[in-house]
Amino acid sequence: MSRKVYLHVGAPKTGTTYLQDRLTLNSAGLAEQGVHFPSRHALADPQLSQFRAALDLLGQDWGGPPGHAKGSWDALVRRVRRLDGTVVVSHETLGPAKPEAVRRALHDLRGSEVHLVYSARDLGRQLPAAWQESVKQGRTWTYRRFQRRMVRGLPWFARAFDLPSVLGTWGADLPPERIHVVTVPHETGDLLWERFCDVLGIAPVWAPRDAERVNRSLGVAETQLLRRLNTRIDHATRRGADFDELVRHMLADRMLANRRGTRLQLPPHLHPWAVSEADRWSEWITTRGVQVVGDLADLQPGPAVVPEEFVDPAAVSAKAQLGAALDALTAMTVEAARRPDPDARFTAKVRGGLRARKERR
Repeated sequence: MSRKVYLHVGAPKTGTTYLQDRLTLNSAGLAEQGVHFPSRHALADPQLSQFRAALDLLGQDWGGPPGHAKGSWDALVRRVRRLDGTVVVSHETLGPAKPEAVRRALHDLRGSEVHLVYSARDLGRQLPAAWQESVKQGRTWTYRRFQRRMVRGLPWFARAFDLPSVLGTWGADLPPERIHVVTVPHETGDLLWERFCDVLGIAPVWAPRDAERVNRSLGVAETQLLRRLNTRIDHATRRGADFDELVRHMLADRMLANRRGTRLQLPPHLHPWAVSEADRWSEWITTRGVQVVGDLADLQPGPAVVPEEFVDPAAVSAKAQLGAALDALTAMTVEAARRPDPDARFTAKVRGGLRARKERR
């Protein structure tokens, strides 16, 4: 049996959701070509299954009820071992893994030719996207505080974005020809998918169905509104699955993302830092001799925004936030009206149970 396993470990906010969704939608056709995107079992969603496997490998347990990820990594490994050809394991949660988790992953995948894939994007776009994503996930920090912590390398996002650290940990025991950096182009289109396929050694036409799931950006006022909403909701609620489904997916991704808001940008004073980080990443890549698909120039941020044109979320007008708030309230009201009454559901459940008991007598 000949098997190549491509571990795509991030980075977050580099089109990972798009790539994973395209792999999922085209999994049957890709499998016919010997390219597999496995899940825990044949009927499971590969994206959700691989997310839980990543959590299990890292010893984490968030995004669901306690214990929901237990055993998921071993189940995924067993499925990988039954496959031949090219196997893709992809989730950005894996990026800042500790050395012991990396050693376990490589040990469990022994017998396969393991390749490491890391998609990298310029910080001029990546840092604003990361703050927005953290707010959608329930965080309450301001954009300024997030910036200060990112520069100091403290948040999870900073560790996941640190290309030399991530590749140095995951690639410590891999030859440079098995470490692949895919740069995210500045322009939109299929170029990212084509580059990803180049790494896997597959034809892009094998996956004709385009992705349906993407993490869409919010405007400045919309993000600030969501952050202020988070400050009024207790921490336990913000960590629950219902919050994720209602606020992140319905409110943020489907409603607020459709508003034509002002785009969040990298503050002008951080542009030199973003350039310096891109230089550090490029130097590490060149020195280590790892494989690059794309152009290292993609890692450089675009021109710095003119200070007068930068919109600080903390200074966005109350009028702009009010418009977003009214749209959000409307969406929440429509959603509440659409959902069945929980008391009615409980009553129907009790009545159904009583009928079942009578029928059994």
